[in-house]
Order: sequence, then C-alpha cells, then structure tokens
Amino acid sequence: MQIAVTRRVLRNTVLAISVVALGGCSLFSNRNPRYDPTPLTEYAAGVSAKVAWSVSIGSGGGYGFVPVIVADSAYAAAPNGTVSKVDLASGRVQWRADAKSDLTAGVGSDGRTTVVAAADGTIVAFDDQGSEKWRAKATSAVNVPPVVGSGVVVVRSSDYRIQAFDENSGEPRWNIQRPGPALALKTNMQMIIVDGLLISGLPNGRLIAIAANNGSVQWEGTVSASQGATDLERISDVVGTPQIQGPLLCGVTYQGRMVCFDVAQGGRPVWEQRFSSNTGMTSDSQQAYAADQRDVVHSFRLADGQEVWKQSALRNRRLSSGAVVPQAVAFGDLEGYVHFLSRTDGKLLGRVQVGGDAITSPLLATNRGVLVQTGNGNLVLVGVN
Repeated sequence: MQIAVTRRVLRNTVLAISVVALGGCSLFSNRNPRYDPTPLTEYAAGVSAKVAWSVSIGSGGGYGFVPVIVADSAYAAAPNGTVSKVDLASGRVQWRADAKSDLTAGVGSDGRTTVVAAADGTIVAFDDQGSEKWRAKATSAVNVPPVVGSGVVVVRSSDYRIQAFDENSGEPRWNIQRPGPALALKTNMQMIIVDGLLISGLPNGRLIAIAANNGSVQWEGTVSASQGATDLERISDVVGTPQIQGPLLCGVTYQGRMVCFDVAQGGRPVWEQRFSSNTGMTSDSQQAYAADQRDVVHSFRLADGQEVWKQSALRNRRLSSGAVVPQAVAFGDLEGYVHFLSRTDGKLLGRVQVGGDAITSPLLATNRGVLVQTGNGNLVLVGVN
C-alpha cells in the first residue's frame, strides 16, 4: 500500500513540475529569459473583435472545463460545483445547478443530459431543467471532460479506463482499460462521439475508436511512440481534441508527432509531422493549426501535411488550443487575451482582452463568435467581424 501511495505522490509531483515547465517557468531562482512571454506588439488590424457578453458561471477554471454548445445554448461548469445553461445569443442564464461538490471536469451534454465529474470520481448528471438526474462512480478521478451521446455518458479516468454509463439511469454499460505510462500530462484533452463512435486520445500516444453503444473497439492507431531514458522524457500523450475533416482523423501528441489517418481506408496514416504540442490542435477543411511546445503557432496543409506558415509573435504566451472562425483562427493566452491570426498566412489580425487570468480552457467556435471560459469562472462570447 505504501508503495502505491508513494507512486501516486511522485506522479502528482512530477505532473505539477511538468506543467510548470510547459508553461515556460523556471523551477529555479535564476529565471531563464528565453522562456519569458513575448511582449504584445502592434499589428495592422484585419478583424474587429469585441466582447458581446460575459456572465459568471462559478469560480475557478482549468484544463478539465470546456463549454459545450447544443442548439442555441451553452452548457458550462466551474470547479466550485456550479453548472449552468446559458443562452448563446444574450448570455442570459437559463438555469443553474449545484453539484454539491468540487469538480475536476465538466461539462458533457447532449441538451437532454448534462454531466460533470466530482473530485472523488463521482459523475453527476442533470436533466435539462437543471434537476439532478443520477449519480454514479468512476473507478478513479476524472480530469477529462465527459462526453454524452448515443444514449451513454462516457468518462476517462486517471487509471486509463474509459467507462460508459446509461444516459437515463446512470447504470454502468461498459468499460475499457489500456496500459498506461508511469507519468501523464495534466492538460487539455477531450473525447468526441461521431456517428456512434467514441474517439479518444490515450496517454500512450494512441487514438482509439469505440462503438459507443456497446464498447467494442473498432480501431486503434499510433500517433507517436514513447522515446527517451526517463519517465518524463517518455511522456507522449495525445493532447487536445481529435480532429475529423472528411475522411481524415487527426491527432497530435506532446513530444511526438501530428498524424492524420484516412478512416475510409481502414485508418491508414496519410501523413505525419514531428511535432510537440501542450494543448492540441484545431482544423478547418483545408488546414490544421496548433501551437507547439514554445507557443509558436503552425499551420499544416491537411492534404499532405506540408507546413503552410508559422507565427512566433506569441511565443511563450502559454496559448490555449485554438478555435477556427470564418475570419481567423483564435488562441487564448496567459493574460486573458484572445488573439486572432490569419488562416492564410498567420499574420496577427486582432486581439481582445476578456480578463480572468490565464485562459486554459480550449476556445470554442460558435456561429456567433468565439466562446471563452476564463480562469476566474466567467463565460465570455467574443464577436468577430
């Protein structure tokens, strides 16, 4: 028992150190200026971005908290246990619920059932009036936002297990566990359900596709393999949200690669690029966009993986994962700014300050602009013209 406890403490300690290192902060008193955030510069404005509305949804923030859009509503949760449904057009709170516990991840929603994960691994589900629907227990802590679809609620727990619960009753439906590495990142990771398939990245550098209704594994593919002599060097987690564009399924890892697979051809790799991202990638029908480990933003052509452009003006600004809107690709930073870059050549087009400390939650593109969950528990819609 003592060995297990010591290993958990060691894992949490190294995770904390790795996250600090990822943020570009020295662990020693003599700070290395190479990792200082690049100062903001002037630019020729190409878009107009302004805050359309801002509303409090609780307190705190973190990588496990990402809004979900269903129809014309946004669902969101905060670490203090508050769960909210917000009208996307106006920012009006439609209902607010209390999970009666601190949360480590949320939300997942299909507009009928909205779920969050408590600090002890309890999964709490609400109906669409904000009334508690059921509670269930995952096998360990959940730090990845749950996902709801195909009649199930799916969570990924810290023991590398993917578990499904019945959406209406909370009864266990299936679970799958894969061997995991000694260390894993605490950063932005998300699962998706598309056409009845749950798609998730794994801490071992692999993507997996699972039939959501019964848990049968349909496909697994390697994005990158671990390399290095130490556990820290061998971290190769798939980070961010898997991207689907037409027949392509794409993923990116920390200390590894960006890869796109052709799902119409049995999931064979189409192209790969050596790459390391802390927070994941986003995409449109032509290009994939991601900030690397030093927050240099890169664009790759989806057809063949060739680099289109890179932008270093935001180096070391601890960028969030991005969101594609018609006018640009947007990234949040450590000071609460949202930056807009040209999808064509990466030039800075605009920025807006939304407040709330560092933006760690992924930005979310909507038909009304970019939805931002801030570090201090606000939900903000940024309109873009």
